[in-house]
Amino acid sequence: MEKRGLTPERLTRVGAELADEVGFDEVTVSALARRCGVKLPSLYSHLKNSHDLRVRIALFALDELADRVADAVAGRAGRDALAAFAEAYRDYAREHPGRYAAARLRLDPETAAASAGVRHAQMARAILRGYGLNEPDATHAVRLLGSVFHGFVSLELAGGFAHSAPDERESWDWIVDSLDALLRSRSGS
Repeated sequence: MEKRGLTPERLTRVGAELADEVGFDEVTVSALARRCGVKLPSLYSHLKNSHDLRVRIALFALDELADRVADAVAGRAGRDALAAFAEAYRDYAREHPGRYAAARLRLDPETAAASAGVRHAQMARAILRGYGLNEPDATHAVRLLGSVFHGFVSLELAGGFAHSAPDERESWDWIVDSLDALLRSRSGS
């Protein structure tokens, strides 16, 4: 990467790629400088510190994931929308494990409120409207979906399902079907 091509956006993208290769916890400004073939001080005109880089990668990942989920659920409803949402989430985590980890970074309230994390919650709520859930059930359901999807994906990425039958795909489909049945049973409650 040429020095004159350094921008915060480009460094964020390279940092996201690095996170997928070495793990989000290993991404630092020093590691990014090595990856870019530049001296560390040259990055500090674009980034404040490693925390700034990590936040930028987290926001980048949240945006990417929100775009992917939005494309997947567009024009769908009910179980079809739920399955598309779940599949987009799982696929992103499997394709970009470092970025997925970055998307879990705890952000300060102001940054979180301005992030694509808000879009994630809005899309989950849009899917749940198709199930006719009232409050507080809709909020419980958003938390349930996030917990189940994150839990499954985290265990899958760690190899937690690789040692026994049935296949992970079969379990994933069973979970989505079970969530759909549960949400339908809570309709209007």
